[in-house]
Amino acid sequence: MHTFLLSPTGFGVGLTSVSLGIVQALLSSGIKVGFLKPIAQPHPSESGPERASELMMRVHGTQQPQPLALSHVEHMVGNGLIDELMEEIVSMHQSMLSQYDVIIVEGMTPSRQANYVERINASLAKTLDAEVILVSAQQSDNLDEISDRIESQAQLFGGTKDPKVLGVVINKVTNPSLNGFAEKLKSHLPALRKGDLHLIGCIPAKEELNAPRTADYAKFLKASLLNSGEIEQRRVQKVILCSRTVANIVPLLQPGVLVVVPGDRDDIILAASLAEMNGIPLAGLILTGGYEPNKSIMEMGKSALKGGLPVMWVTTGSYDTAYQVTRLPRAIPENDLERAKTTSEHITAHLDKNWLVTRCSTVRQALLSPPAFRYQLVKRAQAAAKRIVLPEGNEPRTIQAAAICQERGIANCVLIAKREEVEAIAKAQGITLPAGLEIIDPDSVREKYVSPMVELRKSRGVTTEQAREFLGDTVVLGTMMLAEDDVDGLVSGAVHTTADTIRPALQLIKTAPEFSLVSSVFFMLLPDQVVVYADCAVNPDPNAEQLAEIALQSAASAAAFGIEPKIAMISYSTGSSGTGDHVEKVREATRIAKERAPHLAIDGPLQYDAASVESIGRSKAPDSAVAGRATVFIFPDLNTGNTTYKAVQRSANVISVGPMLQGLRKPVNDLSRGALVEDIVFTIALTAIQAASQD
Repeated sequence: MHTFLLSPTGFGVGLTSVSLGIVQALLSSGIKVGFLKPIAQPHPSESGPERASELMMRVHGTQQPQPLALSHVEHMVGNGLIDELMEEIVSMHQSMLSQYDVIIVEGMTPSRQANYVERINASLAKTLDAEVILVSAQQSDNLDEISDRIESQAQLFGGTKDPKVLGVVINKVTNPSLNGFAEKLKSHLPALRKGDLHLIGCIPAKEELNAPRTADYAKFLKASLLNSGEIEQRRVQKVILCSRTVANIVPLLQPGVLVVVPGDRDDIILAASLAEMNGIPLAGLILTGGYEPNKSIMEMGKSALKGGLPVMWVTTGSYDTAYQVTRLPRAIPENDLERAKTTSEHITAHLDKNWLVTRCSTVRQALLSPPAFRYQLVKRAQAAAKRIVLPEGNEPRTIQAAAICQERGIANCVLIAKREEVEAIAKAQGITLPAGLEIIDPDSVREKYVSPMVELRKSRGVTTEQAREFLGDTVVLGTMMLAEDDVDGLVSGAVHTTADTIRPALQLIKTAPEFSLVSSVFFMLLPDQVVVYADCAVNPDPNAEQLAEIALQSAASAAAFGIEPKIAMISYSTGSSGTGDHVEKVREATRIAKERAPHLAIDGPLQYDAASVESIGRSKAPDSAVAGRATVFIFPDLNTGNTTYKAVQRSANVISVGPMLQGLRKPVNDLSRGALVEDIVFTIALTAIQAASQD
């Protein structure tokens, strides 16, 4: 599956025209292509459906979700809600994935009003894990200017050397020799010469493709029609403003000319009518000043009118009308299918179609972006429909998170607390408790779990009275509810320690049959992708066997959340370059993990940079399937793991979701005592998905 983002290097490059051409090129090769214009950018004169999407649908039959309104996007950007905006766009993209082999995403076009466009386009590329095709236009003979625009735009996506920045389409090339233009451009743009960028197409300028219909001018000027004629078919190649004598005007009356003239210039009207009757198909007449022509003059020109000459009038004067005419948008209107199809064919004919098709068949490692991860997290939790118990039911952040999860259908939450306490806190915090939110008074259910707990702990000699005492702790009570299958998962830790959360789980839930220990993972929401860190919260100094087990648990967790596991066993040396007990432990753990799961991509020892940076990975471990592309990082001990995750989290301002416990028979998850409401919501979602995967 490939997603290509078309990003313009400036205004007026013909972005939608290039989109039409690329879609046609791929469709003609038998590739199933979808089109997504996530954000509408209508011209003030436009109303109705979003233009690019409508053109795609009418010309190529593509369907896409409704684009987001520009006003909505500006509100989100203005309030610092870029991540939430990207999650909405992820939802649109995800709804199309199963239908297509390739999705073409059209980015935003720069304008004076929208100074955030470049930031949005960069976010789109990261969020959708899209490969980038830059779209530029000649616009001047200065090749250094064109090169600078291309390189400047490429910097938004990591620069011309970034493997995601594929190439560029140059539109509206006026040079008569396309090959000559391409060679000259390569001499000015090193990235093309070196092969870092591919020149996907040089599209020659073709003036007739820019010719609007006379009807487009009539609509734009809100003109009144005196004679429709062939207003929908005739195209405007040139506009003339008549202030000369007839003798000097006649040579200008050529096919495709739109004549702007005062409505009382009978002589010009007659001259235009005669030109029409003599086989010169003018684009039409615009009569200005609010003057309707003399009826006898119109009668004399009857044959011209019957021949199809469009005539309209406006109330504005000639100068103002001429100025308005220059402001007509040059973009293809959504209902001009003839122009759209011709333009699409013209663009397609000058693209490197073989390169595009080959690129679409290239296998690449998909990266899960933070907005896509959060979107999938919520959607999968909603589909799971699990019942999650929250033992800290009278804690304000927990109450708010439970209300959000219940309202959004992320999980059916169960708060263990007295109802009057919860309601008083909710009122004080301004939290609205959803009708379906369940609140259980611990005193009302405690006795139910005394006998089951005695049975579970009989090997330890726990008595009825002791069990009753232990169940006075709401975490223990919630864990027993999970052990007895009355709930599907447990989340705690907002006010309890990690030990307080894990100890009852180990005693009452125990590990899954295939595992001998409990470990933890953090989902690290890096700028470009989500990766997994383990173990950063539970095991202080695992031996080689335990480290191998942590790796396999973490691989399963990554896969359960849509991350392709490529497992790097982290050490202070790469390959065979280092020696010592610590590195030998990692080497042995790698061997054991590979032996137990030969189908997984596992490598180690690897230094962190060799595991995470592709160029360094190629240098230090050229034969590794993991180096430079790791998605699961297994640290050799708790000291290294906890330090690394906190350093990355704080220094790079990265969101970390977790810790999520793994290896238990049923899902129990621990919170940081400094957890935000959002952190608790995501942990509840994680727990619900874990429960569904264990089913």
